[in-house]
Amino acid sequence: MSHETSAAQPGTPAEKKDKKARKARKDEEGWFERGVALRAGFYIFGTHLFAGFIWLLFYLGEHAHK
Repeated sequence: MSHETSAAQPGTPAEKKDKKARKARKDEEGWFERGVALRAGFYIFGTHLFAGFIWLLFYLGEHAHK
């Protein structure tokens, strides 16, 4: 009798399980990358919106009738 190693043999249920695990990790990485891109876009947009508001305050302050 030979002892099986922990490596999955081709065509076995263990190999299919490994493929599913790899696919799940790949999907998880995709979600992570998408989340990072969304967060970066939100921060960039928010920063520009805040900068525009500050610019508007300076503009209105400069043109205020005193």
